[in-house]
Amino acid sequence: MGAINVLVVEDENIVAKDIQHSLQKMGYNVIGTASSGEKALAILKDNQPDIILMDIMLKGDMSGIDTADTVKEVYDLPVIFLTAYADESTLSKAKITEPYGYILKPFKEIDLHTSIEMALYKHKKTMELKKENEIYATLLDGKGSSDFLFIRAKSKLVKVKMIDLFYVEALKDYVTFHTANGDYTIHATMKEIESKLPTSQFIRVHRSFIVRVDRIVSLEQSQGILYLENDDNPISIGGSYKDDLLKRLNFV
Repeated sequence: MGAINVLVVEDENIVAKDIQHSLQKMGYNVIGTASSGEKALAILKDNQPDIILMDIMLKGDMSGIDTADTVKEVYDLPVIFLTAYADESTLSKAKITEPYGYILKPFKEIDLHTSIEMALYKHKKTMELKKENEIYATLLDGKGSSDFLFIRAKSKLVKVKMIDLFYVEALKDYVTFHTANGDYTIHATMKEIESKLPTSQFIRVHRSFIVRVDRIVSLEQSQGILYLENDDNPISIGGSYKDDLLKRLNFV
């Protein structure tokens, strides 16, 4: 892997040169320095770095925060703020741009190095997750097969046949897929998952449960619970879902 490319956005010329010298000494490649947000964006049109070091207070009409906001929206590059201002008001404004770190002036080279490496690692993982989520969304966009779905399990996508999916359970901000081959938990809402599952095979029976209809083996209306094949765990039936469930079941 080649040297990491860095853009330095700093309106004090002496400070900018000191940062550039420190970066080069640590093995980073400085693709340029800019004293204003406008100049930084002009550089980015032709040459995009791996990371940007951005002073919060800049000359010109754009502050470092304004510039970082544009960078995030247009280029999605990691930004680390350089600042001598650590007051709550400034930090609150800066947080909106979701920077990858803050370095308070004056700083040591070790702080600079650590912040850059941590930011690069975090950005890499964020991009990997974003790409994975895009693939995941594509596979579950309603245009795919009703015979299977892909579930994100750690660092990979696992193909699960619909027939092997018994039920889905909500756990706060997560949902767990209970399948014949094990359980898989992802960050999602029940509403999202419900929209991806074929209604001909699945039904929501509670705000926390979606079950496969042909897996239901018994239902205790008085207690508001049901049981699935090969599963001793009772599944609650929500009052607002009861009528729809009964309509789906073929009973006499």
